[in-house]
Amino acid sequence: MTTRRKIEISEFRILAAPLVAFLVLFLGFPAVVNLVYSVSEVSFETLRRPALSGFGNFAAVLGDAAFWRASWFSFRFGLLTAVIECGLGLFLAIFLSPLIEKRSWLLAILMMPLMVAPALVGLMYRLVLHEFVGPVPYYLWAYLGASISFLGAGSAFWTLVAIETLQWTPFALLLFYMAYQAIPAEVNEAATLDGAGGLQRLRHIELPLMRPTIVVALLIRFIDGFRVFDNVYVLTGSGPGGSTASLSIYIYEAFFKQGAIGKAVAASVILFAVSFAVLYGLNAIAARRKGKGR
Repeated sequence: MTTRRKIEISEFRILAAPLVAFLVLFLGFPAVVNLVYSVSEVSFETLRRPALSGFGNFAAVLGDAAFWRASWFSFRFGLLTAVIECGLGLFLAIFLSPLIEKRSWLLAILMMPLMVAPALVGLMYRLVLHEFVGPVPYYLWAYLGASISFLGAGSAFWTLVAIETLQWTPFALLLFYMAYQAIPAEVNEAATLDGAGGLQRLRHIELPLMRPTIVVALLIRFIDGFRVFDNVYVLTGSGPGGSTASLSIYIYEAFFKQGAIGKAVAASVILFAVSFAVLYGLNAIAARRKGKGR
């Protein structure tokens, strides 16, 4: 090993030491505790002295129909909201780009939904859409004779999707607008001189250049939608028969309402393991494509 290589390794260890210390202190210890609790019989009275019991908690979680129902809800919710938000955000970023360039203050107004806490958004819409006292159901009945239960079992899922989309589409809009503005003007000018129309430039130039941002936005919004808790819990809780219980709500209720700490921690460990495997797979695919591109 050369002297230069030794110096580089030494510098890397010095620079990485704070990050490693942070991970060990704030993530490593809680992770070990969670792993212990997941294979133990534990309650609030025995948090300091859990009794190891094997993989019974994992078997209880995997055999619980509510866990799979919550997993399916989280997956559907995360996927739908990510696709809809990114689709609308991409359309608005391109369509409103000329207007925002002239009046940049419009972007600040469009970002206002992001400044409100999701729990407060959920509370606001719960009051507005309440079946008995909400103004929206009242006026729909008064003027159209339509009786719609927005938070009922049949429509609660789509109501939640709509509310999540309304709040977080501005996030996708901001990302895509910045990516769209970063496209070199010379590229579009050259394509225009070659006779390319607006749709051709969008399809063959702009969207390919924005693809990394689109992929990242989809991933971020899917992760955020998959782990949704606050606004759903405020609006509908776990819903009729657990129809709107996300995985986060399932873990919360198992921990605090049922007192099944081992079961709740086991569910969180399963969620962590699956998330890690998915992210690792996506990273491996990205690295492979990057290697092929070279």
